[in-house]
Amino acid sequence: MRHALILAAGLGERMRPLTDRTPKPLLSVGGKPLIVWHLEKLAAADVRYVVINTSHLAEQFPEALGDGSRWGLRIRYAYEGPTPLETGGGMLNALPLLGPEPFIAVNGDIWTDADFATLPSAPAGLAHLMLVDNPAHHPAGDFILGPANQVQDKGGSRKLTFSGVGIYRPELFAGWRDAIGDTPESTMKPPRFKLAPVLCAAMGHGAVSGSHHTGSWTDVGTPERLAALDAALNATSRG
Repeated sequence: MRHALILAAGLGERMRPLTDRTPKPLLSVGGKPLIVWHLEKLAAADVRYVVINTSHLAEQFPEALGDGSRWGLRIRYAYEGPTPLETGGGMLNALPLLGPEPFIAVNGDIWTDADFATLPSAPAGLAHLMLVDNPAHHPAGDFILGPANQVQDKGGSRKLTFSGVGIYRPELFAGWRDAIGDTPESTMKPPRFKLAPVLCAAMGHGAVSGSHHTGSWTDVGTPERLAALDAALNATSRG
């Protein structure tokens, strides 16, 4: 697993006004941008090539991160245009840059203490998802981690939350159109669609595995959660 994708194309609408001038993944927590925490973890996990998809204020990413050499990485940027392609469309659009091997994908607007090196280098099926305990703002969760670490979207009594960290085979997207159906956005070039329906279709074939990370994780979706994470990281560094 030497290739990675960081999903950084969102508009950051819930984070306004902070994101009016700065893309959410470039907002600072604990003394450095959110996305830099990911780059450091990816480099520590022996990833050497990272694709960053961009849209909102896209020009700021190469200005801030350059070619990745300061982390021992090679960074390439996949610009999606002024309207983001959503998680699924963004990943599909980035596949030509990522190559044929499994890759790790990380949402650019989360923070976690998870060690990416502990994730499988390749999923047993089409995808492997890192799940976390449900945060207060998402109590219902997303998916069930069942026997033999299979992930399902139906059945069971307790769901966990998808962390935004996963390992994927490009073949996951072979049937994306059947999973999404015909919609105006799916017929766009490039298409715009969410990842969840594609994952759920794969789950129906038993092709998605998962693991439960019980350490720290934050969906940095609001200014309040950003401030709380920043305070916690600064307190840890001082302690």
